[in-house]
Amino acid sequence: MSTTPENQSTPDRAERFLRLPADRPVLATSAALALGFILWGIVDNKGLAGVAGDALAWVIKSFGWLFVLASAGFVVLALVLACSRYGRIRLGRDDERPEFKTVSWITMMFSAGMGIGLMFYGVAEPLSHLSEPPMGLAEPNSQKGAELAMQYSFFHWAFHPWAMYAVIGLALAYFSFRHGRANLISSTFFPLLGKRSEGNAGRAIDSFAILATLFGSATSLGLGALQINSGLNQLYDVPKSTPIAIAIIALLTLAFIVSAVSGVHRGVQYLSNLNMVLAVALLFFLFVVGPTVFVLSTFTESVGDYFAQIVPMSFRAGAFGGQDWLGGWTIFYWAWWMSWTPFVGAFIARISRGRTIREFVFGVVLAPSLVTFVWFSILGGISINLQLGGVNLAGALEQGQETALFELLRQYPWFALTASVVILLVAFFFVSGADAASLVMAMLSCRGCREPRNLVTIFWGVMTGAVAGILLLAGGLSALQTLCILAAFPFMFVMIGAAVSLVKELRNEPDPAPRPGRRTISTTVEELDDKALSAPANGSTPETSPTPVG
Repeated sequence: MSTTPENQSTPDRAERFLRLPADRPVLATSAALALGFILWGIVDNKGLAGVAGDALAWVIKSFGWLFVLASAGFVVLALVLACSRYGRIRLGRDDERPEFKTVSWITMMFSAGMGIGLMFYGVAEPLSHLSEPPMGLAEPNSQKGAELAMQYSFFHWAFHPWAMYAVIGLALAYFSFRHGRANLISSTFFPLLGKRSEGNAGRAIDSFAILATLFGSATSLGLGALQINSGLNQLYDVPKSTPIAIAIIALLTLAFIVSAVSGVHRGVQYLSNLNMVLAVALLFFLFVVGPTVFVLSTFTESVGDYFAQIVPMSFRAGAFGGQDWLGGWTIFYWAWWMSWTPFVGAFIARISRGRTIREFVFGVVLAPSLVTFVWFSILGGISINLQLGGVNLAGALEQGQETALFELLRQYPWFALTASVVILLVAFFFVSGADAASLVMAMLSCRGCREPRNLVTIFWGVMTGAVAGILLLAGGLSALQTLCILAAFPFMFVMIGAAVSLVKELRNEPDPAPRPGRRTISTTVEELDDKALSAPANGSTPETSPTPVG
């Protein structure tokens, strides 16, 4: 592909975003709204919970269908972009190569993307679906219920969330690295809004992105604190209570602030690699000591069921029943992933310079999805096997979903060791995820600079921990889910606009040139025509046979 003048100047233009002052209107607006929410929660947490509950009911009833349709649309768009002619476009100059090694790239985006959620729901979700099958489609604790449990666990955690991350991350990386614009959500709207994307309209978009990130990451921190509190209760009889969970949030908030100000290369990368080593060790242990053959069979059958049912599952909106279940599970997940897209998308974009669009999309969607399949096949498969075999693991859900993983570990040797590993994993995922979130919120507050000021990063880290604590006070897990959906609702329209803008700008790209040494069908056909014209008139066979088409 030929290099445009804009592409040639990208590195020089990008240097402008290395160190920039805070965008005061964006920072002031988003900080004021965040502080207002925190004060409301301190003064009247019951009133906050009541208003949020009413708003949630309205959003799900009126716009649940749009969450479903939008999530499916992002999957289709990601696939089309990767497989189209745009797939060979590089995120940066045409001669650039990736900044990070592929293994580190995958571990960083996975840790920031959903590591803490997998720890929380890896056992809890399959057990919940087994004991209460989705939308009443099967009998509880039945074979059909087990199949549905694995299908929906894959459905909620594989292609759909990562396609959302891929589209928004791709838009950010494309406009930032290829067109030299700031790493801001508003920058992706330049083809639609023009210069207005750099004015008040753009600031409003970035403020929405900050608030969505704040509530989405606070939800994750709340889940992590609940699970760590549960693990400490199982190991050391530490009481399970909201004050203890808030104390855990405070300690880990301090830890991820230290990590965040250390920078991407030192902080996030080291923690992400350590997370994956511990997670692989835990999974391997359970795979070996658990029902190994059953796990392998579960993986094989459940992946096939997932691909067979992905289309009907993607478009179920509860029109004929089951809307309450969808609101508590599928729509909550779609909203949660959408609220994560500003920071996960921006973080993935930050670490993906030099990769092609095809490499970016397939890497972001397929690699973490494969890890998800393995994760749920081991944890979910073992828990279903135990439940159907007579061990009442589902009874632990009555004490809270955060206890499910520890009840599973109790069935196998070395409980104290494995439970300690889980606590460490949750803590590390907590730190790495919140680390990425605070860095991205600081970037959005500082005009997209790649190295935001430490004070701004620390401020957003503290705000994230404070919001998580307020949500626990206002109603625990239910409040976390409620505010997550409400924060994601307005941002969903921002995501749709960013996707439209990306497609509009990509259509202006010249056709990428074929890779060296590769022949396209059209050029090969032209060669055949030339050889046919130059063939001897008497019909004799030329010395060199023509190159076969394709």
